[in-house]
Amino acid sequence: MEFEYIGYFLISIIGLYILVKIFAWPLKVLLKLIANGLIGILLLITVNFIGHYFNFYIGINAITALIAGFFGIPGVIFLVIFKLFL
Repeated sequence: MEFEYIGYFLISIIGLYILVKIFAWPLKVLLKLIANGLIGILLLITVNFIGHYFNFYIGINAITALIAGFFGIPGVIFLVIFKLFL
């Protein structure tokens, strides 16, 4: 009877490990997306600070922050070019 409990314990530990692995992956992706969005906001703030002297401003919202965060410096360059021509 004691061996049954050990088996149940091992099966539950393995199941818990699998559940944690399954739910940890999307959380990592979400945290990375949030971190990249914050980096994008910092890049956009820098562009707006420098652009203030040239009467140039890019609005900071969720879309522009994610574009700048996901693509990095090329994303910010894209937003600047997009703002200049449209």
